[in-house]
Amino acid sequence: MLFSKILIANRGEIAVRIIRACKEMGVQTVGVYSDADREALHVAMADEAYCIGKASAAESYLNMDAIITVAKATGAAAIHPGYGLLSENAAFVRKCTQAGIKFIGPSAEVIERMGDKEAARRTMRAAGVPVVDGCDLLRDAEMAEVEAARVGCPVLIKARAGGGGRGIRRANTPAEARGAFEAAKAEAFAAFGDGECYLEKLVEHAHHIEVQLLCDECGGIVTVGERECSIQRKNQKLLEESPAPSVSPDLRREMNAAAVKAAKAVGYTGAGTVEFLVTDDGKFYFMEMNTRLQVEHPVSEFVSGLDLVKWQLRIASGQPLGFTQSDVRLRGHAIECRINAEDPAHDFRPSCGKVSVLHTPGGPWVRFDTALYPEYTVPPYYDSMIGKLIVHASTREEAVRKIRAALGELVIGGIETNAELQLRILADKRFLGGCYHTDFMSEGI
Repeated sequence: MLFSKILIANRGEIAVRIIRACKEMGVQTVGVYSDADREALHVAMADEAYCIGKASAAESYLNMDAIITVAKATGAAAIHPGYGLLSENAAFVRKCTQAGIKFIGPSAEVIERMGDKEAARRTMRAAGVPVVDGCDLLRDAEMAEVEAARVGCPVLIKARAGGGGRGIRRANTPAEARGAFEAAKAEAFAAFGDGECYLEKLVEHAHHIEVQLLCDECGGIVTVGERECSIQRKNQKLLEESPAPSVSPDLRREMNAAAVKAAKAVGYTGAGTVEFLVTDDGKFYFMEMNTRLQVEHPVSEFVSGLDLVKWQLRIASGQPLGFTQSDVRLRGHAIECRINAEDPAHDFRPSCGKVSVLHTPGGPWVRFDTALYPEYTVPPYYDSMIGKLIVHASTREEAVRKIRAALGELVIGGIETNAELQLRILADKRFLGGCYHTDFMSEGI
């Protein structure tokens, strides 16, 4: 049986997205908010909402005890973490379990196992999933130099914890690996409280491809297509599409099979994503597993017809998928552009302030996921993403035309956004050709 009431431990467009799914399923919602978000859309849309702290995320949206206190006081049977914030925090999952509240996502053990990226590499190797050549935890700078020489440069020194591009340094020679190790270690410790690092060969000029999974608590697993996520700035995705235009049918089957192996190896449940680096000659390597809903999940929803948020709720409540891989039919092409409150003309300076004008595009198979409304004030305390524009069409060419038209119709007055940058990306010959790589933005547009 579905939960009668859930708490959404998040804000912004993803909180709004989850509330909408709950309303359609007849599930009551509890919202939480910071002082800075009193006028936020998710606060108005939730059946009930409570302030849990000051403006900073550390004093509000990351306050585990406050969130669980509200959940218990309101009778919420489950907590949906959205993405970011506490969505991959094993300690929070354990606190939920101790409080008798269901965490809508995988277990704390699975989150820990896949959050430790070095341990995840070992797990994937044992499961027969391809991984990039490298080494396990580095003892010191001397070991980093020795391993860099063995593997062959360039290499990446990477933090085993955290994410968001922090705790990663490139070394072009074995000698550079010493300094890269020390820098990555220091940054990782400052960001995550864990300075342990490992080393892996840098796969240059690669595609960043991810496979969407749904895994129930009865052993059922299906893949819901793959997404091309190679257009990134500072390791943060800007645009995603599904299916990936650079992936052949044979490679798609191999990657789907590897993603299923990865999920089985850790006993995964819920919605999750396995990310791969893919070379132009068809080789692919496990990069990481995201144990949560991804920002870019709407493109998979458009091509599959499946509501991934609703399936998260069903799976967490103990329901089986009730369908198999052969029942998943992917149709057409979907593209998503992330709309950020930032100024690309001035080194992507964050932009905040009051939204003076808002016009969102419409039409068949056009979707704009956002928490904006006219006169809403975008606060300076949180992530710069303020919306996601997603379209679906029968072909990639039609989808490109559709999203360019939709971007041209989008008007957000009062703040700067990256909409014009997205239009330039969509007009770039590398993107139009369908074979672009993770160095797309660094090569200039």
